[in-house]
Amino acid sequence: MRILISGVCGFVGSALARELLAAGRGHTVAGFDNFIRPGSETNRAELKALGVRLFHADLRAASDVDSLPEADFVIDAAANPSVLAGVDGQTSSRQLVEHNLNGTINLLEYCKVRKAGFILLSTSRVYAIEPLAALKVSVVSDAFVPDPSSALPAGLTAAGLGESFSTGAPLSLYGATKLASEAMALEYGETFGFPVFVNRCGVLAGAGQFGRADQGIFAYWINSWMQRRPLKYLGFGGHGHQVRDCLHPRDLAPLLEKQLAAGRMSAADRLCNVSGGSASSMSLKQLSTWCTQRFGAREVTQDGSPRPFDIPWIVLDPAKAKRLWDWQPATPTPVILEEIALHGEKHPGWLDLSAPF
Repeated sequence: MRILISGVCGFVGSALARELLAAGRGHTVAGFDNFIRPGSETNRAELKALGVRLFHADLRAASDVDSLPEADFVIDAAANPSVLAGVDGQTSSRQLVEHNLNGTINLLEYCKVRKAGFILLSTSRVYAIEPLAALKVSVVSDAFVPDPSSALPAGLTAAGLGESFSTGAPLSLYGATKLASEAMALEYGETFGFPVFVNRCGVLAGAGQFGRADQGIFAYWINSWMQRRPLKYLGFGGHGHQVRDCLHPRDLAPLLEKQLAAGRMSAADRLCNVSGGSASSMSLKQLSTWCTQRFGAREVTQDGSPRPFDIPWIVLDPAKAKRLWDWQPATPTPVILEEIALHGEKHPGWLDLSAPF
């Protein structure tokens, strides 16, 4: 099968390209990138050596996308992945929409013309902020957990957020662009008769992830700890109890293989959560404990000031992906953390190389 990956030289896109080729199923893989992310150039030579055809193109430019080679399936791994995008003073809201929504529509137009399938990598941030921010939590082993004595919002269990959890505003501008992209992708597929799948991913993490706290907190925290850079627990009393799940992007590849081969399905079955689930979840305080055991102790500053879009606990429940696709993550969180640590030891300047400024 001919596969085209957007953002192919980013952390997720490059990981998927490697895994799809390594599976030995006879795929040919091409990809494009605009190389505006610091660190993306580091993946170019390796991907070329593996046989990936690389193209310089900007997702926001329809003419760039229209000129890309023919493909049977497109995997959209390109986005501005920061929940602070459009409000952090580094990118404008218009740029965010151009990247995350207009870019998706350009790819859908490409798929419409070629009858190519489309897989969108979406995010846990499409779920509503208000019920999550108001969630009553307890602290267990230095981590927030939903308070078992309180009623939980619809769509949420101790296993995490299900796909039925509210996606009502506010979501953040970033979350809104991804939710709109999901809707447009499913509508294009139904209207023009090509397969579409939407995978809502939890926090993706692994070696070689770029160094930004708002996009790759596990890699950022470990590399910063190693380099003795300032670290701070922000919000929620400054204790570091906020929790996220963790998934290695290579664990997506077996799911994508099944989606590439799938026949016609209902729209409801084309969307699912894809995450490490509750077994992978970890608080910043727990991550600091791991870092202390691995590298030695150091101080982390406390700052309990609230921040926009902060949520104390967000863990996706991947039960639907297990039921529909017999999929589950294969890489435990400790293995992911150790992989990040080894990469950081091998590349001590990684944060400087991959930081935005």
